[in-house]
Amino acid sequence: MAAQNGHTASGGEATGQQAPQSPNYQLKFTLNGHLKAVSSVKFSPDGLWLASASADKMIKIWGSQDGKFERTITGHKQGISDVAWSEDSKLLVSASDDKTLKVWEASSGKCMKTLKGHTNYVFCCNFNPQGNLILSGSFDESVRIWDVKTGKCLKVLPAHSDPVSAVNFNRDGSLIV
Repeated sequence: MAAQNGHTASGGEATGQQAPQSPNYQLKFTLNGHLKAVSSVKFSPDGLWLASASADKMIKIWGSQDGKFERTITGHKQGISDVAWSEDSKLLVSASDDKTLKVWEASSGKCMKTLKGHTNYVFCCNFNPQGNLILSGSFDESVRIWDVKTGKCLKVLPAHSDPVSAVNFNRDGSLIV
């Protein structure tokens, strides 16, 4: 059987199972521009953009098809640990060592809200699928739920005894991890 890149793959045991094919990923382009380590890179849900976040306190927006640099977004006072897109690809949220999250208009880079309440580095962030809530996790061992429109913290979940390094909503937004 022929596999990707012209390599041949042999079948499995006598049952006729096929060996899994190797992915055929190749370097398409290199995104150069950050001055310090990159901490997060995310595709926009519409597939048109990439957002990269770095310890250099900057978010950079790139075209996902051509790797072309689009804009730099600045405003955090310390490095950025995570960045996430809203489902409609119109907003970004960033989590920073300055203990804040910022909500950005992706098309202009304008800061729409600064979310304050964590008492230590903010490591991670995510929008819910509906785009009206943000989830964040911090070195302060808490998870917070924020209202996107008002920027207010709606709930603090202090259920951890260690820093929180990842947060997410399920597909319909009814559960968080």
